Amino acid sequence: MELNNLKPAEGSVRGNNKRVGRGQASGKGGTSTRGHKGAKSRSGYSKKIGFEGGQMPLQRRVPKFGFNNRNRKEYQGVNLDTLQKLVDDGKIKDTVDFQTLVDHRLATKTDLVKILGRGELKAKLKVSAHKFTASAKEAIEAAGGEAVTL
Repeated sequence: MELNNLKPAEGSVRGNNKRVGRGQASGKGGTSTRGHKGAKSRSGYSKKIGFEGGQMPLQRRVPKFGFNNRNRKEYQGVNLDTLQKLVDDGKIKDTVDFQTLVDHRLATKTDLVKILGRGELKAKLKVSAHKFTASAKEAIEAAGGEAVTL
């Protein structure tokens, strides 16, 4: 390889770009291919997102409805059958705390956790969570365990 046969990498250089605004002789002078008058011919023009040429935009045509409660708390649900499966697999012994749930990827460390009552629990567990459904709490205590609210 020598200096006389160096070339740019394939696809890195785009050829035949229009050099607009370089005088009348170039054939691309004058209006610089922007046409005459109108917003698109002006410098600094940028179309707003969702602009539909002056027609009422979709986001304004569609009616607003409903209500979003900004104080809503979202809980990550964990069912009893999931806890029983962890016991059966030998992953947990007698206590299930928040860190255990995070370690087994049933929740993230920023989640609030609610224990739900699907399935049945045979193991005696001490379960710590932010909330429990009535049926889940009943099932944990029926199995001889303890439900601790964080």
